[in-house]
Amino acid sequence: GKKVLIVYAHQEPKSFNGSLLKIAVEELTKQGCSVTVSDLYAMQFEPRATRNDIVGRLHNSEAFNYGVETWEAYKRGALSKDLVEEQKKVQEADLLIFQFPLFWFNMPAILKGWMDRVLVQGFAYDLSKAYDGGLLQGKLCLFSFTTGGSKETYATRGDIRYLLWPMQHGIMHFCGVKVLEPHICYAPENVSDEKRKEMLTAWTQRLKTLWKEEPIDCSPEWYFK
Repeated sequence: GKKVLIVYAHQEPKSFNGSLLKIAVEELTKQGCSVTVSDLYAMQFEPRATRNDIVGRLHNSEAFNYGVETWEAYKRGALSKDLVEEQKKVQEADLLIFQFPLFWFNMPAILKGWMDRVLVQGFAYDLSKAYDGGLLQGKLCLFSFTTGGSKETYATRGDIRYLLWPMQHGIMHFCGVKVLEPHICYAPENVSDEKRKEMLTAWTQRLKTLWKEEPIDCSPEWYFK
């Protein structure tokens, strides 16, 4: 079976995001997948990139450079335990699903912190090996998120694909991961119970055929055409 890592960033299990997570775990498990969940709030995941992420000596104790220090620490096996655990989950996964509510046109800080700390140089990318040559080649990812505004609101204020550019292209594609079409649930708090049920059903149905999907063309043309 395939291995799936769901990185989940919502404080409330009974939220709509919590329902989407539950469906993903149940449906993918039913398919014979091995599903791991990193519930960032429940784990009290530390989003700040600090000196604490390096165990033992620093490469340069005179002036702290997080990118250089984590790269050096990765090479010598000296990253903090929580980062090593998350990297192991990423390494083993065939598919990464990021489940979160959109905050200020972006992912929540705790999820961005996960990206900042876990996807270090040497593990997720090398400057000579990025995008289609990134170190996490052979993996798929999917951004599944909820919004506060309706689809019509986003349509009048700029295509939502623009917001996805830094997440899908700047992070995942940069690391060599192939990106599936995002799954967006628009304004679940502002619609009827029936509409919310339809959204959950649509997610269940999509998961049934997820492995047959082709990745999006992760290029500027797709985002900005």
